[in-house]
Amino acid sequence: MIDSYKFGSIVIDGRRFTADVKIVDGEVVPGWWRKEGHSICEEDIADILVAKPDVLIIGTGAYGGLRVPERFRKLLRSEDIELIAAPTAEAVDAYNELAATKKVAAGFHLTC
Repeated sequence: MIDSYKFGSIVIDGRRFTADVKIVDGEVVPGWWRKEGHSICEEDIADILVAKPDVLIIGTGAYGGLRVPERFRKLLRSEDIELIAAPTAEAVDAYNELAATKKVAAGFHLTC
């Protein structure tokens, strides 16, 4: 459960993180660093692809600065993984809503 999010900070199960994070198989993976910075590629979520979630939620930052390219979207479709990409505050809400009923993975960009 994600307790709260504000620019630059997210609290998950009572633990505060100040760098981007992923959630894979219910476990927090701190320090999510992307190969292409503000764009997502397959290498950035290799562990998520192995986990085969029903849904991948991407928090694109407070102002939507993280890009989700079409090639990435196609990859997820080919793996039959639903994608929800939204500003991080909305993505947090979606995660909390869906995690109770589906196998959900997530990546959250905490700033821009």
